[in-house]
Amino acid sequence: QVQLVESRGGLVQAGGSLRLSCAASGLTFANYAMGWFRQAPGKGREFVAAINRSGSSILYADSVKGRFTISRDNAKNTVYLQMNSLKSEDTAAYYCAASGIYYSRNAATYDYWGQGTQVTVSS
Repeated sequence: QVQLVESRGGLVQAGGSLRLSCAASGLTFANYAMGWFRQAPGKGREFVAAINRSGSSILYADSVKGRFTISRDNAKNTVYLQMNSLKSEDTAAYYCAASGIYYSRNAATYDYWGQGTQVTVSS
């Protein structure tokens, strides 16, 4: 059974930092591209960042480029999202996802999803 478990999010002040992690089990992690998405209240799911199987190629949404960093450790079956210079508009539930096809901005290409973790940025 595939499981993606995100670390606990939290409440952060604007300008602060937070690192999310997502631990995968039940799959061969190195064979999957990984992505982070988010969903704010009343809005659709939004792409944040994606990383290919080896970690050599990365995509970011324009809204987080230069502030967020995605990385992975295949030995630990874990993907990370380092979030710096947080803004109130980053407030959302954050989800990690695994794709057996390709790293992309399209949520439809992802096969497995975590349960989500809430990040709230206070201004």
